Amino acid sequence: MYNILIDDIEKNAEKTLHYEFSDEIKELDCKVDADLEFKSLGDFIEVKGHVQGVIPLECDRCLNKFDYNLDFDIDETFAKYSLYNEYAQEVELQPGQFITDLNGKKDIDVYDLLYQSVILQLPNKKVCGINCNEGLFVSDEELKPHDERMDIFKNIKIDN
Repeated sequence: MYNILIDDIEKNAEKTLHYEFSDEIKELDCKVDADLEFKSLGDFIEVKGHVQGVIPLECDRCLNKFDYNLDFDIDETFAKYSLYNEYAQEVELQPGQFITDLNGKKDIDVYDLLYQSVILQLPNKKVCGINCNEGLFVSDEELKPHDERMDIFKNIKIDN
């Protein structure tokens, strides 16, 4: 449904295809608007664009729900054919060398591309605001299980 055929990109005079996405990513319960450009570079397809949206998250401190604004750029490269032979040996990837291998597939799934991009943009610590102080702060002593039978040992004094 949200697939871009590589042949459609190749048929254009500039080998470029403009695509607008405005829909919900159901698994994340978020609405996303994306303006993407697919460009053929011989054996590679370059995808560039901008994504905006809002995703509901739960604060790691206070556990309240809040809306997180998404606003980021996409810059991905897809290889039309398998890169396995070219990278058969272990090599260190440099910036700009991360390429998704299509393994001969004839299309690119825009929905999956946006799903993965949104997941990668989520913060490690989800906090509803810079002033969130309502966290469930518990001391280390409160976390330790309390066994009343051990209270007697608190009164032992050792003389050296």
